[in-house]
Amino acid sequence: MTSSLTELDDDLVRCMSIGAVFSEFGGKIHSIDFHRKDDLLVTASEDDSVRLYDIANAKLLKTTSHKKHGTDRICFTHHPSSVICSSKYNLESTGESLRYLSMYDNRCIRYFKGHTQRVVSLCMSPINDSFMSGSLDHSVRIWDLRVNACQGILRLRGRPAVAYDQQGLVFAVAMEGGAIKLFDSRSYDKGPFDTFLVGGDTAEVCDIKFSNDGKSMLLTTTNNNIYILDAYGGEKRCGFSLEASPGTPIEATFTPDGKYMVAGSGGGTMHAWSIETKNEVASWSSCIGVPSCLKWAPRRAMFAAASSVLTFWIPNNDSKLKTDNGGNDAEAGSQPQTLLH
Repeated sequence: MTSSLTELDDDLVRCMSIGAVFSEFGGKIHSIDFHRKDDLLVTASEDDSVRLYDIANAKLLKTTSHKKHGTDRICFTHHPSSVICSSKYNLESTGESLRYLSMYDNRCIRYFKGHTQRVVSLCMSPINDSFMSGSLDHSVRIWDLRVNACQGILRLRGRPAVAYDQQGLVFAVAMEGGAIKLFDSRSYDKGPFDTFLVGGDTAEVCDIKFSNDGKSMLLTTTNNNIYILDAYGGEKRCGFSLEASPGTPIEATFTPDGKYMVAGSGGGTMHAWSIETKNEVASWSSCIGVPSCLKWAPRRAMFAAASSVLTFWIPNNDSKLKTDNGGNDAEAGSQPQTLLH
């Protein structure tokens, strides 16, 4: 179904359209993740299920049920059939806030105890067995897949969001008041080596991502403001204010080349911008309401958007013909407000 990632340009981004729809979920999809090297996507949803998809053939491979702990945040490990999943239930009584799961034989390999409230941010190191979790208990914990014990704890104010850069050498922690702290992943116990402030916006950051080239950071706030920062100096490169989505945080994503950013909005419209020109290049109706999950595949001309339905988006050559002939294949919604240029 999907095509290999070629050079992205405005026309290719503009002609993205739905190529596959999966509607078998029994509730909202909480999180999705692509494997870094294999053509796989994993989802965690409100019906306490984890689902594994082959994205090259748009096929559901496996579904596992997790009624005891529930499913919330999820990410792949380096192995294509193993994931880390956060729990929804019994956090205070069991402390089993995170689980290392084998999708191959539906087995829990290891429990990670420590967080006492919901995990809201989760990411795997791209270079080793370390991973990080940020929780509403105002802590960030650093773990190693090979051992149960927590390897490090950072205490902070507010809701944390965490991310590793693509080289695994640096991680970022976003916290209350628009502060972004950068740590050396090999010596995080020495404290942050740099701190950025997103001035003028006191909303909590609900998601943070690095671009593949490590030059930019993408911040999404709980009031649907999106900022792209220079990852070295912290300066705002651009920012956009999207339609509100009360009770449903949105997600934004870089394309693999770091040239474009795609985001959902409260009106159910998705937007794409060129980071270099700061101009919007496309907008589409999501067709699934507010997309709370949105990620671009690492090695494909494809992205996935999800609410209580999962959709795969791929280039549509018919749409490209319409665009080349002056037509508009995108169903435009309310226009986002530019925060700065």
